[in-house]
Amino acid sequence: MLAMADPTVHGIESRHAWIRLFASLALMTIGGVGMYGSAVVLPAIQGDFAVARGDASLPYTLTLMGFGVGGFVMGRLADRFGVMVVVLVGALFLGVGFAAAGMAGSLWQFNLAHGLLIGLLGTAASFAPLVADTVQWFDRRRGIALAICMSGNYLAGVVWPPLMQHFIDSVGWRTTYVGLGVACVLTMVPLALVLRPRAPAAAPPAAAGTAPSALRSARFVGQSDPARPLGLHPNLLQMLLCVAGVACCVAMAMPQVHIVAYCTDLGFGAARGAEMLSLMMASGVVSRLASGWISDHIGGLHTLLLGSVLQGIALLMFLPSDGLVPLYVVSGLFGLFQGGIVPSYALIVREYFTPLQAGARVGTVLMATLLGMALGGWMSGAIFDWTGSYHAAFINGLAWNGLNLSIVVFLILRARRGPRTGSPAASAAPMATS
Repeated sequence: MLAMADPTVHGIESRHAWIRLFASLALMTIGGVGMYGSAVVLPAIQGDFAVARGDASLPYTLTLMGFGVGGFVMGRLADRFGVMVVVLVGALFLGVGFAAAGMAGSLWQFNLAHGLLIGLLGTAASFAPLVADTVQWFDRRRGIALAICMSGNYLAGVVWPPLMQHFIDSVGWRTTYVGLGVACVLTMVPLALVLRPRAPAAAPPAAAGTAPSALRSARFVGQSDPARPLGLHPNLLQMLLCVAGVACCVAMAMPQVHIVAYCTDLGFGAARGAEMLSLMMASGVVSRLASGWISDHIGGLHTLLLGSVLQGIALLMFLPSDGLVPLYVVSGLFGLFQGGIVPSYALIVREYFTPLQAGARVGTVLMATLLGMALGGWMSGAIFDWTGSYHAAFINGLAWNGLNLSIVVFLILRARRGPRTGSPAASAAPMATS
């Protein structure tokens, strides 16, 4: 009977839509602990299991890989059973996963708990399905709604690192992990019940084509032919976006995953590193919200270009910064500069691909960004083991950021060329401006 619900109660941008948006924000914030937990306990794991820094970074890598692949699995389940069921399943597996990781007797058991239970079946349920659900409940305010929802991923980085470090210092990492599992179940289950109503039916294509969000996007597409966006085969454009997503997130992972360990190596202690990670994520929330407003004015590609340039500058600033105050400043700037990068990919897909393709292509590109975070987290630890310092790891991040920047510049140049004469988009251009 949910399908017969009063649209003023459970309709697009209704009161319920806003209530479930903030419920989704809370769920993403809580579920995001799976992404940041292994980064906070990295020094403790290295010491407890007596392994190298690269091996201690592997749980984060496996978590992000499971996170990325799990987005597809949980997305399919959400389409069939509804997002509420998916979040309930995720809450259960987060509880089991953290308890299992806390009781792990070896690194491979800890890795299995993080990659399979926490990443693939737990945290994955609190990201992509919630983003996809939010998009369906908003039209005129879709950009800011998406920004609010996706800020939960960064709010998790604000809340959890200092909170976890406090309990790790007080009761140890194992007890902290078991407590996290219990907290996830107790908080996520009641919040998931808010998501019970299914999304309203989508607007007909004709109406959707005249929606304010569609009209705003048209300014940046340059009358691109959907059959050959930017004059490229759609799959080639998606491949370039995926490579760009991997590259920017390999660079992004260096400070996010290793700032706690970096501060420990410099003698400042893990608690200071956790505070820097929290500051980084708090700045990222501001950046993510601001980027939603900026992208409405300059488009997804130019927003991505801005974020890529600024992220490269922040990475460069890390190289000479080995004092406590400079590290706090650069960590804050890094979060402020890079928070809008990942949402830009979803906007680019909406601008250059047809609505029928958007869902699958957004999921693919977001998976690429998560795999980039996974690769970057492991790679930075491995480079540390090879060289004995993080200096080379920061340079490696700059190189990957340069690859991202080159792809974005190439796509912007393609966009400025406009459609070729005789293409369907070119013939339609005069009509669009009449």
